[in-house]
Formats: sequence, C-alpha cells, structure tokens
Amino acid sequence: MLTNKGKYGLKALVHLAGLPPGARIGVAEVAAANNIPKKFLDAILGELRNAGIVHSRKGPGGGYALARPPEEIRVGHAIRVLDGPLAPIPCASRTGYRPCEDCADEAACAVRLVMLEVRNSIAGVLDTLTLAQMRDRPAADEGDSLTYQI
Repeated sequence: MLTNKGKYGLKALVHLAGLPPGARIGVAEVAAANNIPKKFLDAILGELRNAGIVHSRKGPGGGYALARPPEEIRVGHAIRVLDGPLAPIPCASRTGYRPCEDCADEAACAVRLVMLEVRNSIAGVLDTLTLAQMRDRPAADEGDSLTYQI
C-alpha cells in the first residue's frame, strides 16, 4: 500500500514535472498547492534529493526542481526511495527479500506465488510509467477505470 509519504512525494514530483524547464519552486508553494504539510514535504524532498531525483538551491532564485527531465524519471524508482519495496510481503520482493519464518516450502507457498504476481503487476506499471506520463494524464470522471498507455 502506498503510504502518505509516497503519495505526497508523487504529488510533489508531478507538480515539479509541470514546471517550465529550468524553473525552481519553493517547498511552501508546492505544499500549499497540493495540500501537503510543509514540514513533512521538506523531509520527503530531502530524501528525493539524496536519491538524485530532485535538486535544490538556496537563496534568491532557489527552490526545488527535477534533477532530470520528467520523461526520464520512473515512478517505481521514486516510490521505492520513499516507501521501500513494491512487494506486499518481503518474500515476494526483489529489492527487500526476506524469507518467511513460517513457510516450510517457499516454492510451493500459494500466498507467496500470488504476491509475486501482485508485485510483478505493480512493478510492470510503475517501472514503465514516467512522471511526464503522470503529469499529462487527463482527469478522469468519477468511476472511470484508468489504463496507462505504456
């Protein structure tokens, strides 16, 4: 499940993806525009900066901007930075794998096999989806099912 940290991080990244190339914006403005607590967003943007997804500059003309074009930033990478592995359980994770203590035969475990499918489906969407695609996604009517063209 996506945490508030992950959701707020994605909202901020999509906001930054909507800026003209080379433009920077202050954290307070991003927070206000997206209804995100400023202090929480400061910490989130710090993690994204440490991961090389955004960069910042202090002083006049400073603020935050994407470190690369939004067409080059994959949503799955940003989510992993903020929330960790995409898999719903550790034994189905590629990046945070841990065996279950209560599992006698991992290869035959029905729960793990289903969670691997879930993980692969989630990764299949998020690892091909870019910030530019999120930014350019049209608004949906309530109840619409969205399918990303990837």
